[in-house]
Amino acid sequence: MKFKSALFIILAFVQFTFSQNAELTTEIQDHIKARVDEGFNPSVALAYIEGENVTYFNYGNTEVKNGKPVDQNTVYEIGSISKVFTTIILADEILKGNINLSDPISKYLPKTVIVPQRKGKQITIKDLATHTSGLPRMPDNFEPADYSNPFADYSTELLYQFLSSYELLRDIGVQYEYSNLGMGLLGHILELHTGKTYEELVKTRITVPLGMKNTGIVLSDAMKAKLALGHNEQLEVVNNWNLNVLAGAGAIRSTTSDMVKFIRANTSTNNTSLSKAMKLSHEIAFSDESESFNIALGWHFANNNTITWHNGGTGGYRAFTGFLNDFSKGVVVLTNSVSTVDAVGMKLLDAPLTLELPKKSEFPDEIEVSAEVLENYIGVYQLAPEFSITITRVENQLFLQATNQPQFKIFPSAEHQFFLKVVEANITFSTNDAGEINALTLHQGGQNLPGNKVE
Repeated sequence: MKFKSALFIILAFVQFTFSQNAELTTEIQDHIKARVDEGFNPSVALAYIEGENVTYFNYGNTEVKNGKPVDQNTVYEIGSISKVFTTIILADEILKGNINLSDPISKYLPKTVIVPQRKGKQITIKDLATHTSGLPRMPDNFEPADYSNPFADYSTELLYQFLSSYELLRDIGVQYEYSNLGMGLLGHILELHTGKTYEELVKTRITVPLGMKNTGIVLSDAMKAKLALGHNEQLEVVNNWNLNVLAGAGAIRSTTSDMVKFIRANTSTNNTSLSKAMKLSHEIAFSDESESFNIALGWHFANNNTITWHNGGTGGYRAFTGFLNDFSKGVVVLTNSVSTVDAVGMKLLDAPLTLELPKKSEFPDEIEVSAEVLENYIGVYQLAPEFSITITRVENQLFLQATNQPQFKIFPSAEHQFFLKVVEANITFSTNDAGEINALTLHQGGQNLPGNKVE
């Protein structure tokens, strides 16, 4: 479970813009303003499409401190919404006769890559596009050098090493299991197949034809000037993410005005090649009757299959987009923090739900501890054979990093006691007879996990 910040200072210079072409209910407006004013999101940028009308509602700033008011041209990371760009490019290749959904992915990868199989069945293009490949959410050799930009150093070589060594734990093509790895691999296969980078494919197939000038992977100077900075749970600014070989899983940045063009194209009735590809991407490609679950090529369904949607999230952003299947309504909601805005989008698409603010976090009072005292806690503590917690210090701030996880700040609440703000957990340090720190206990989820200091 993630914690949200305690009551944050109300943003200065808050801007509120909204056109009169269509109606946003007072409930939606008030909810968005409350999310910003009470410190859950630095900003929310929304576009609501109803028939021929578009409403833009923008509230908040590009940064908590010294930010600029956001508008429909403010740039945000859209995270996993990138996946439906990937599947639309795939659909275009299918309609051109260049790829078949039934093709085994080994057909498009170097012969040196040993693609995992199970019970004599191979992973197909369709399996990647519907999250039914049996591949895990993330590869097990994903060990970022910098957890603030975790995908940047995950290379093609590492991807191939993972594929060649992984043993599938579930049958292929029979069960949905969301996989960033699988969709990133699909984007990579499209690169290999076409001889173009993922960025080039997104531009030539989608953004340039639609006039989406502020949508892409590499930030242009114009996009940088309009960028909303990402924020974590405590509304601290975090790094933007740069995806490498897995770009097809979540590398795109965009604006609400550009995403309106994207949604309008998805709901258009014209007969262009792009429109045909988009329509193909909307068709149900996998069903699990036992779970009453359907998925298209990347796109998900909700509210008795009346809503087609996808959301996204990176280290400092959350995003939602979707439309009614009768094409009467569409919505885009973008924010520059990790407090999700999905419910706002679903509500505008007639999902029967009540909007509620996230629960505010309540933290112990912090005490002051000198750098000299904090130095005593530094070290590696082993809680299990393959699980350790490393404590480090930067000036008067301690950091905790568990095995294969990001680094987080910890805060002192009493002698030898610290707590985290990003998860519901705290740490108690123990001493030996000489008064030296020699162990810690992690308190989380009702469990108390001890670990001795090994370094």
